[in-house]
Amino acid sequence: MITFKSDKMEKRSARRTREIVIPGDVLGNADEYKAGENAYELDGKIRANVIGTKTYTNDAVGVTVMGGFYMPVTGDTVIGIINDVGPSNWMLDINAPYPAPLHVSEVPWKVEFGDTSRFLTVGDVVLLKILMVDESKKIQVTMKDSGLRKIEGGQLVEISYSKISRVIGKSGSMIQMLKNMTDCRIFVGQNGRIWIDGDGENVDVAAEAIRIIERESRSANLTDRVREFIEKRLPQSEEDEEEDSE
Repeated sequence: MITFKSDKMEKRSARRTREIVIPGDVLGNADEYKAGENAYELDGKIRANVIGTKTYTNDAVGVTVMGGFYMPVTGDTVIGIINDVGPSNWMLDINAPYPAPLHVSEVPWKVEFGDTSRFLTVGDVVLLKILMVDESKKIQVTMKDSGLRKIEGGQLVEISYSKISRVIGKSGSMIQMLKNMTDCRIFVGQNGRIWIDGDGENVDVAAEAIRIIERESRSANLTDRVREFIEKRLPQSEEDEEEDSE
C-alpha cells in the first residue's frame, strides 16, 4: 500500500536533512524562527554566524559547529601565537586548520630582511586582524590597525571559538559586565582566545567566569549566574553594582 506524507511531515523530514552552511547564509525567516546558537537576525532573516550544520531546536534555527577549528573570516580580530620565524615573515597559529603568515609589510615597524626575530620570536602572542581569506583558504593577517600589538603579561584563556558570542553577550553586555566587575582589561579574539590583564586574583576570577560561560552557554539566566559567581569571589562596592546595572 502506498502512503503519502502530509505537508507537516515533509517539513519535519526536511528539517532533519544535514545542510552545511557558511557565515551569512540564510537559515530561515525571522517570522518563523528565533535565532538559535551561532545564528543572528538581520533584515528579517536568520543567518549563520559560523561554518557548520543547520540545526533546529524547538522554534529556533541555528548552526552546530563543524570540528574544533576556527574558520577565518575577513575582518575578524584574533589572537595569534608565533610558531616559526622566516627572513621576511612570521608564521602564526591562530587556531585555524592552516597557518597564517604575517609579512613584514603588515607590522607597525620597519623590519629589515632577516631581522624579523628581533621584533617577534617563537612563542610571542600578538593581536591581529584577518586581512583576507582567498578561495584556496590562503590567509593574510595584519598588525597595522588601531589596538593591534604584541601582548605581554596577563593570562591567555582558550575556549571553543563557537562560544565567543556568549562571552561577548548581546550588544556586548556580558563582556562589559566581566570587565566592570573584575576591573580587568579583556580582549576577545574571534578565534576562541581571550587575553585578560589585571591584578592576580581578579584575572583568575575573570578566567574562571569565562570557563563557566563556556560550560554553561546553553543555561538559562547565565548572566545572573556569572554575576553571582564573581560577587562571591570579588565583593562589589555599591558604586560598582550601580555601574554594572546601567
